[in-house]
Amino acid sequence: MSTDPQQQGPPAAAGKTAGKAAGQLAGKTAGEAAGQAAARTNGETRDIPAPAGIRHKGPLELRRKAAKVTMSDRTLLDTKGPGQFVHTDPWRVLRIQSEFVEGFGALADLGPAVSVFGSARTVPGSLNYELAVEVGRQLAEAGLAVITGGGPGSMEAANKGAVQGNGVSVGLGIELPFEQGMNQWVDLGINFRYFFARKTMFVKYAQGFIVLPGGLGTLDELFEAMVLVQTRKVTSFPIVLIGTAFWSPMVEWIQTTLVAEGMMSEEDLDLLQVVDDPALAVELVVEGAARHRNPNGTGPAGGSRG
Repeated sequence: MSTDPQQQGPPAAAGKTAGKAAGQLAGKTAGEAAGQAAARTNGETRDIPAPAGIRHKGPLELRRKAAKVTMSDRTLLDTKGPGQFVHTDPWRVLRIQSEFVEGFGALADLGPAVSVFGSARTVPGSLNYELAVEVGRQLAEAGLAVITGGGPGSMEAANKGAVQGNGVSVGLGIELPFEQGMNQWVDLGINFRYFFARKTMFVKYAQGFIVLPGGLGTLDELFEAMVLVQTRKVTSFPIVLIGTAFWSPMVEWIQTTLVAEGMMSEEDLDLLQVVDDPALAVELVVEGAARHRNPNGTGPAGGSRG
């Protein structure tokens, strides 16, 4: 046994010291536990998400970091600067909605129609220009409205033909960096900001496409129509290309490359019909329009595509 007085002490004092240390340790442990629990409640790093960290923002349920967002009504009521809101996505959604509403309202009673595409660079008096005039005239005489992009070139020519045929001439314009403006032969013109809203009108209110030689815009509209028919988004929708000399190389490439390499099916080529005669082109789309209005061969004729 040690006789060092510093290592000895009364039993009561030792017990008191041990009790004090145990109390301090217990208090510290409890405090740390409470602090950790508070941290978890406050949304700090944790292993299990705390229910208190959930926020609802309209139909959204947000958790963890995603829950730290400003309330919608506060964002709405705060002033950020003059005209700031009109440059935000919510405002763009309203603009997009207005374009669809305006287009649907203007074209709802149009009746059977055909969309005619072709280059804006077609020169008046050229062969392609005169072909477009003849196409527009014959469509009108067959009782079909003529829809174009409303611009110059082949679009202008088709609208001119529709007027000469005493039919309905429609132009669907688009906002571009180089202003084209609506051509003078358009009777009913609608200008769009967004390509996709405009493209919807081309398809929804047409029973077929006639496509004259053109550039990127014409090709865009042509291939989109092919995709819609191939995927059965639209039915009984003839696509007629005018100008075998112009279109044959493209059709040949589709055959020898896309079909040959399995990128598309052989039957997909049947989506296209290539002719030189405007009368034949009109005949093909008139037949297609009849099939669309009365696909089963019985019952009343329908209106525009739903």
